[in-house]
Amino acid sequence: MTTLDYQIGFGNQFATEAHPGSLPQGQNSPQRVAHGLYAELLSGAAFTAPRVDNRRTWMYRRQPSVVVGGYAPLAHELLKTGAAEGEVAPPDPLRWAPPEMPEKAGDFIDGLRTLCLNGDPDAQNGMAAHLYLAGRSMERRAFVNADGEMLIVPQQGELLITTELGRLQVRPGEIALIPRGLAFKVAVDGPSRGYVCENYGAAFRLPELGPIGSNGLANARDFKAPVAWYEDEPGAYEIVKKYGGQLWRATQAHTPFNVVAWHGNLTPLKYDTAHFMTIGSISFDHPDPSIFTVLTSPSDTPGWANVDFVIFPPRWMVAENSFRPPWYHRNVMSEFMGLVLGQYDAKPEGFKPGGASLHNAFVPHGPDTEAFDKASNSDLAPHKLDHTLAFMFETRWRLLPTAHALQGGTLEASYANCWQGLADHFSPDQQA
Repeated sequence: MTTLDYQIGFGNQFATEAHPGSLPQGQNSPQRVAHGLYAELLSGAAFTAPRVDNRRTWMYRRQPSVVVGGYAPLAHELLKTGAAEGEVAPPDPLRWAPPEMPEKAGDFIDGLRTLCLNGDPDAQNGMAAHLYLAGRSMERRAFVNADGEMLIVPQQGELLITTELGRLQVRPGEIALIPRGLAFKVAVDGPSRGYVCENYGAAFRLPELGPIGSNGLANARDFKAPVAWYEDEPGAYEIVKKYGGQLWRATQAHTPFNVVAWHGNLTPLKYDTAHFMTIGSISFDHPDPSIFTVLTSPSDTPGWANVDFVIFPPRWMVAENSFRPPWYHRNVMSEFMGLVLGQYDAKPEGFKPGGASLHNAFVPHGPDTEAFDKASNSDLAPHKLDHTLAFMFETRWRLLPTAHALQGGTLEASYANCWQGLADHFSPDQQA
């Protein structure tokens, strides 16, 4: 795929043009835009939101997005939205094996399948965790999600994501963030698989650093936004819009990727997780996993996120006299986990790249028997966890599995057996 240029930063006020002189000077919507273009505003926040939270982008395009045909419903059996479309969640840990690529895999839209979800996009809270299985590119087809922003985590296959504001090249180990309401399409270079967090709530942002200080975790300068680019090939486009939990389709006679110039801070972004600055214990004990937060969507209760995106990347383990994997725990937060590559240290064999697990609020979980035995008896010399990348979509509300998640054939019925070997070794006379 072609090497692309990018602008640097998260939340920056960018200005970019694919044709010189296309950006207006001094005002956003002059009576006549240069080169016969149309001015169009995309708002990602209420007009009167505080300046620090206000996100919007002005686009200067060859035809405005109102030039589109009428919409008709588009069926999609496996794409679900909001808690109302979930099933009763058992109080059990759940895990799914990596799904096989269908023999005749469709494009990114066709390949979306929801595993679990909560909340309500109309109430602007909650999230959905999807998988995608794509075998071909979206050609003259574009997707607009009016229900939520989409955080895309590739696990297999490189993606070229074309948006109204430009293009992003995203490989496994990187992520892409697509704002709510922005048109995009996905091209693949072969069978592709990955995860999507559809966020119905407050837009993702960088977490506060608190006592960590001014440096650490994900740095704003490592996020990349596209430069202006427009598609010049004539021909009709199918526009697929997710709106009110349903998919709708319309046809228009021209490309939606016709923005010649734009300025603003509501942008698609990509981020390479290799740039994440991990924080950990250099004395004893295992810190809370909140130190691995890349992005957060806050809720109305401080500290209880609508969604957190958390990663477990390669890192050094040096804590003395400590059980180094995660401890056994029951959380108020619900955790959907995926594995991009390698092994996850708390589940060294059973959890495979492309698979997923769900540990809902107050469902006990932690290292399997093998991981516990190894961590309890190993030499605690410094060592590096390498060639691994796991992540969590963590949310304050219980996640409900879909019918497909429970009945689609990849749910591992014996997952809970991984803890059955944790015997009772209590001995009143034994010392630690």
